[in-house]
Amino acid sequence: MVNRDNLLAWIDALVQIYAENKQFLTQLDSAIGDADHGINMDRGFQAVAADLAKTNPQDISTLLKTVAMALIRTVGGAAGPLYGTFFMRASATCANKAELGPADVVALFEAGLEGIVQRGKAELNDKTMVDAQKPALEAMKQALADGADVKTILQKGTAAAEEGMKNTIPLQARKGRASYLGERSIGHQDPGATSSYLMIKAAADLWA
Repeated sequence: MVNRDNLLAWIDALVQIYAENKQFLTQLDSAIGDADHGINMDRGFQAVAADLAKTNPQDISTLLKTVAMALIRTVGGAAGPLYGTFFMRASATCANKAELGPADVVALFEAGLEGIVQRGKAELNDKTMVDAQKPALEAMKQALADGADVKTILQKGTAAAEEGMKNTIPLQARKGRASYLGERSIGHQDPGATSSYLMIKAAADLWA
């Protein structure tokens, strides 16, 4: 089961991970975007850390909502609204829950992805964060159907997210700033898919 402290550990890890990968994500984004994805993710999660320290939310739903609000408020570009929507939708699935079982964890990621798709209008193979998150969710759902525990569900999701992230390299971007480049977007790994992979992997590493 995943409780509030596990969720908090995940968010704390993301603060660290996006700080450590700021340069890398920005480098990826400089090839096909505005060269600010890493900077934005780092700034957003620093704000998340500050807000959580200030408010110290005691339940899972409020914790995730606090994350969402901080990202929407502080992150520029597409990443803020999209990741903010992910955490806002995720928070709604956790209302009145003190712990999350395997089905709840899958529901959290499913609601988050649905929010991203509705907001960004991206589909699989558009070369966006959806290319990591959608295969991850499908792998998680399959693992859940097979009766897997949270650890296995997230490990399967992480493996699928990594594959999806790498699969963005040969794609031509059809959404976002990268789509303006047309064929020149081919051959570059998508920064949003990369930050999504890092997010899912962090949950797998911590909730095992």
